[in-house]
Amino acid sequence: MTRLLVAFGSKRGGTAGLSAMIGDAFADFGCDTTVLPARDITALTDFDAVVVAGALYANRWHRDARRFVRRNAEALRKLPVWLVSTGPLDDSATQRDIAPTGQVQTLLTKVGARGHATFGGRLSPNAKGFPASAMAKTKAGDWRDGAHVRRWVASVVEQLTAARLTSGG
Repeated sequence: MTRLLVAFGSKRGGTAGLSAMIGDAFADFGCDTTVLPARDITALTDFDAVVVAGALYANRWHRDARRFVRRNAEALRKLPVWLVSTGPLDDSATQRDIAPTGQVQTLLTKVGARGHATFGGRLSPNAKGFPASAMAKTKAGDWRDGAHVRRWVASVVEQLTAARLTSGG
């Protein structure tokens, strides 16, 4: 059984919720899945694969996700890793693949990640602070799509299974 970590950086809870959806989907595929805030993780020794999810704000990945990848780069290079971005406040992420921002692409390269996915975000209509409160007037809603998450998780599980079969594991 694959032991999988979903680490996340989330400011307003949307990416935390998406990470839970990702974790549940991996569990449905038979993975032993742990979902934790990136800032709370101290070691990767108990995991066979890692997904790191970060909310995007103004094309910048959440600080906790960035710091997690940088702090654990050596260990992550030895594991299958996928990075996830959340943020579009529309259905664009379900309509087409959205390339990682330059900052996320740098982190992908740094750890040799196997892939990246972007999922829709969530913004509460009563979001506080600028610019969230201004954006909420026209962009409030939840674009996290469970079917999109399950399709992506299925593709990751296929890759993990193929790698395990190839390595004889």
